[in-house]
Amino acid sequence: MAEDKEAKHGGHKNGRRGGISGGSFFTWFMVIALLGVWTSVAIVWFDLVDYEEVLGKLGVYDADGDGDFDVDDAKVLLEEPGGLAKRKTKAKGLKERSPSEKTFPPEEAKPPAELEEQAPEGAEVQNAEDEVKEQIQSLLQESVHTEYDPQLEAEGPAGEPQPEVEDFLTVTDGDDRFEALEPGAVHEETEDSYHMEETASQDHPNDVEEMMHEQERSDPSKAAREVDEPQQGAEEATHQDYAEPVYEHSENEGIEISDNAIEDSSIISEEINVPSVEEQQDTPPVKKKKPKLLNKFDKTIKAELDAAERLRKRGKVEEAMNAFEELVCKYPQSPRARYGKAQCEDDLAEKRRSNEVLRRAIETYQEAASLPDAPTDLVKLSLKRRSERQQFLGHMRGSLLTLQRLVQLFPGDTTLKNDLGVGYLLMGDNDSAKKVYEEVLNVTPNDGFAKVHYGFILKAQNKIAESIPYLKEGIESGDPGTDDGRFYFHLGDAMQRVGNKEAYKWYELGHQRGHFASVWQRSLYNVNGLKAQPWWTPRETGYTELVKSLERNWKLIRDEGLMVMDKAKGLFLPEDENLREKGDWSQFTLWQQGRKNENACKGAPKTCALLEKFSETTGCRRGQIKYSIMHPGTHVWPHTGPTNCRLRMHLGLVIPKEGCKIRCANETRAWEEGKVLIFDDSFEHEVWQDASSFRLIFIVDVWHPELTPQQRRSLPAI
Repeated sequence: MAEDKEAKHGGHKNGRRGGISGGSFFTWFMVIALLGVWTSVAIVWFDLVDYEEVLGKLGVYDADGDGDFDVDDAKVLLEEPGGLAKRKTKAKGLKERSPSEKTFPPEEAKPPAELEEQAPEGAEVQNAEDEVKEQIQSLLQESVHTEYDPQLEAEGPAGEPQPEVEDFLTVTDGDDRFEALEPGAVHEETEDSYHMEETASQDHPNDVEEMMHEQERSDPSKAAREVDEPQQGAEEATHQDYAEPVYEHSENEGIEISDNAIEDSSIISEEINVPSVEEQQDTPPVKKKKPKLLNKFDKTIKAELDAAERLRKRGKVEEAMNAFEELVCKYPQSPRARYGKAQCEDDLAEKRRSNEVLRRAIETYQEAASLPDAPTDLVKLSLKRRSERQQFLGHMRGSLLTLQRLVQLFPGDTTLKNDLGVGYLLMGDNDSAKKVYEEVLNVTPNDGFAKVHYGFILKAQNKIAESIPYLKEGIESGDPGTDDGRFYFHLGDAMQRVGNKEAYKWYELGHQRGHFASVWQRSLYNVNGLKAQPWWTPRETGYTELVKSLERNWKLIRDEGLMVMDKAKGLFLPEDENLREKGDWSQFTLWQQGRKNENACKGAPKTCALLEKFSETTGCRRGQIKYSIMHPGTHVWPHTGPTNCRLRMHLGLVIPKEGCKIRCANETRAWEEGKVLIFDDSFEHEVWQDASSFRLIFIVDVWHPELTPQQRRSLPAI
């Protein structure tokens, strides 16, 4: 009984005193928890900690160049395992291939065995959420491009005298629109056009706290990005806007390489010294200078400006817009308030996908830069962002004027001159771009960005041998904007043309860097997940009815083609895309980019009527339908088409008994009269005509059979 009594009073039956009772422990726990909660509430409610200032200070430790300090930066600084490996350069949606596979040039190629479907690497699975977002954003930007022909620019040549300083800021974007292309106006594989693949907004976040670095540049291939390969296709300078339909690719899509695709190789020689992604990330982060956006007056209203900016950074765009508009009305002389309003309009345009709002932002950036006493950094940021958004809308001439103004204001900034060179390229003015890059290289001979673009221009001018060292050294520099599939493509192509077998080493490196699906398949405008093989059968395509119709009516098609060959009519036009080493090759186009050439079809009315039944070809906006005549002594360089979204049919019409052949990847075939060959021209292919008489074929492009109806409707034309 005594023991029981003692236990009831908190004692222990062995005579030891117990600790805190369960009830007391719970009470103290609740008190501490409530104190913590209320302390957190007080910090947030009364704004006791300026988080923006803290993050701004941490920005100097930004290791991955995204303008802020985050988990990835911490991993790099702490050398956490996986912190570097997880951020590999990614193919734009192309599944990575096993490094153990081998590649060999066509001369050494053997008929390959069946290729296995490649599984994603384990490292790629980690950090999946971040990589998915990155890949979708990249593919989204790539998929929305449309065609732009600088020759149709209404304003006239890009090389007009620059406007006077006082007149510059009165230029409006309304004059920068371009007209729709006429059927047949765009050739498929031009050597001298420069293209835009992604918006510059990806490289220049619209953020006041963005850090400026003396050597930092946007990849105007964002403007540049995509120079389309001269050979790589009919992509004239392109643009984006919010009104255009967009196909968003799945992050899980990848190109499946099957039958007859060659194996990749580890044939990179020691001469190729391109810094790896990991090496670039191992480089200590460079301190970036925070831009000075406040003049003396704006410092007196800093509290009001900061309050409006906090709203914008927290994603409350409409509230931030109202706040900055009130500040602009209250302080019309404030450059920072005007710049904040432009940023809000920019953000709102992105949120609403509104071109109209984006045009307002473009004008407001201009107003901010033109105000008296605007800080230098604010002027530079405003005009750079204005140029980028003009390019996004396809206002290439307006963007060029903005870039010209930037170079006038900051003549010592070579990165701005490099951007100006891209602006000229987007306008099709290669000569002016060449002068700009010559100026840059005279001042900074090791500027890799200037080198790759100067090399591109030389190659477009058919100065093949001269272009090689510039392209090679530019890529090897590892400078921002140089690790781009277009430059690997052009370097390899130039080497092929001078007989340098290192071409395939650069193609392999481009594949390893994620720019190409394989060493053979080097198209850049791709939809991921599509079956990829060089040669196809009619059954594999699913277009058996079209093939049967072509083969049944081949004599009708041939006869109309022979009638059109009358040179007096001048309907067959010489190939002018610099694809021939030698010889005579002409084409007569009936459909281009899914649009019928009515005048051409008057010369082949029965053939056109026959094709009208097959929307897979007449509606293929990434292809053509045309006659192709090649005369003896012709050799077409190895080249690739621009996209994996189409297949190409060749119907033999007039085929000499010997001397005519076509190679696609590592397999060579010959045409037969009345028979259809089908291949994927995104794979490298080459043609020889060594017969004693002409060869006439009929080319019919069709959508890749695995594209969905939605993709066929929304993919931009090529």
